[in-house]
Amino acid sequence: MSDLANLAPQTLLDWEAYRRELDRIAEHRYSSVEYELIRRAFDYAADIHREQLRFSGDPYLTHPIAVSLTAAAYTLDAPTIAAALIHDTVEDGGSLADVRKRFGDEVAQLVDGVTKVDKIHYHGAERAAESMRRMFFAVAEDVRVIILKLVDRLHNMQTLWAHPAPEKRLRIATETLDIYAPIADRLGMGELKGELEDLAFAYVHPDEHRWVSREIRKRIPEREDHLKKVQPLLERALHDEGIPVVAISARAKRFYSAWKKVSRYDMNWDHVLDLVALRVVVPEIEHCYAALGAIHALWPPMPGRIKDYIALPKPNGYQSLHTTVFCEGGNATEFQIRTETMQRESEYGITAHWLWSETEKPKTGTRLVGKKFAWVNQLKAWQEKIGAAQSSEDYLESLKIDFFRDRIFVLTPKGDVVDLPENATPVDFAYHIHSEIGDHAVGAKVNSKMVSLDHPLSSGDMVEMLTQKNKRPSAEWLAFAKTALARSQIRHALKSAAPVESPVRATEFEITVDDRVGILKDISGAIARFRINIETASAERRASVYSTILIRFQQKRPDQIEKIKTQIKKIRGVRSIVERVKPAKS
Repeated sequence: MSDLANLAPQTLLDWEAYRRELDRIAEHRYSSVEYELIRRAFDYAADIHREQLRFSGDPYLTHPIAVSLTAAAYTLDAPTIAAALIHDTVEDGGSLADVRKRFGDEVAQLVDGVTKVDKIHYHGAERAAESMRRMFFAVAEDVRVIILKLVDRLHNMQTLWAHPAPEKRLRIATETLDIYAPIADRLGMGELKGELEDLAFAYVHPDEHRWVSREIRKRIPEREDHLKKVQPLLERALHDEGIPVVAISARAKRFYSAWKKVSRYDMNWDHVLDLVALRVVVPEIEHCYAALGAIHALWPPMPGRIKDYIALPKPNGYQSLHTTVFCEGGNATEFQIRTETMQRESEYGITAHWLWSETEKPKTGTRLVGKKFAWVNQLKAWQEKIGAAQSSEDYLESLKIDFFRDRIFVLTPKGDVVDLPENATPVDFAYHIHSEIGDHAVGAKVNSKMVSLDHPLSSGDMVEMLTQKNKRPSAEWLAFAKTALARSQIRHALKSAAPVESPVRATEFEITVDDRVGILKDISGAIARFRINIETASAERRASVYSTILIRFQQKRPDQIEKIKTQIKKIRGVRSIVERVKPAKS
């Protein structure tokens, strides 16, 4: 996808130039009949948009051209390319009836799906919430709609610099970071997700973006020089073991991903061991494990840093072997080992499977099937059960936590994979399996060891719930349940039971911040807006630039915690928050 970032759509405003670029990107994939459909869509878009300009001053046609070519790079079919070209025509002078008459039902349905996602008449949180609801129902009906929306958003982000309103640039970038990039991630489209995140990062956190880009550029040359010494040794070892290699390349960590990681380590770059990693691509799965053995024979592995995402893929389908070893000079170096198929799927996600033969191609719509994308149907059910009963603000916040926060995957005793948000607990796991298991939970075993119900789960954990028929949920669970589903089920169970007094809990935030005047006052003010009294507040200088602020307060409503954290994260200079539930002071 990198060559598309440098594409100049203004040079492709005539059909022949566009056709040549489409041929190059799609590798002549479309038939003559399909090219005729695409040509008619190109001409129709050129006619509808002929008098329109973008904020950049470019002809408006450059936008649908860029969107359609990116869609072609993701191997989308001809009706989707046609829909990409005309996706804005219904709002800019055309009509859906005219589109249906000219291009048929399939193209019209795709255009209608994208238009419905965009055509919102609400404001503020209500507008955003309604947009999300429509979007996810569209995903369940035909996933090509959301792919179109994602590539549409990509080009809008690439040209966001031209938008004249700073507040709208910030809103669009924040929405991209909170919703669109995580959707791309859930669809397994790692390349698109990374591009969206980095583009939005520069607008949402400009100071942090400048700092991270400066720090990475300062460190990468040394890391690349190190890898240039390591790669020949690796190639020789693999050759001596008779392991075939498709490619070996260096992969630099993206800015936003690096920022999230260094934020977890008190801004200490020494803990970011995968700033530049070597990626080894081999033909078959058995070669992956053979290559892992050869690497470990050459250099000692770092304990706890071997991850097998082939045997246990991530929830979005990502597969690879990761290992960190002590290479030349004792330098910690990460290796990623995967097959060509895994590499293609890590970049293109669901679209990597769309090179159908005519006999395999769905006749109506393109639905997500199989366990890999079961979250789409879960999301639709969640919306009907949980989302409809929430306010717009709560809906958006729950959506971010339940479906788009960084994910972990844990196992049931039968080996089934359960997809949960980070920091989820056995209570969240139990209610994800079934409400009866959650309602009667008395304890949990994680990796065969007894743990408390508020124990934070990690990827790869094997979780077994212990239940008793006469056991009922406790109001205390609301303080540590992370998902809206679990909290909703707990409240429902509490209402149906005899009233009990909710135990008073206290929360402590450990906040890593820039060392600037007034930041403690800003954070205290954000908490005070929720009418919450702060028990203690202290600051500790960690380094020349960063400080740690510890704030402890009594919870009024457990469901306010995520809202408070969201408000604090918006404060200039706040880099990370760690939440702890504490026994309340007597």
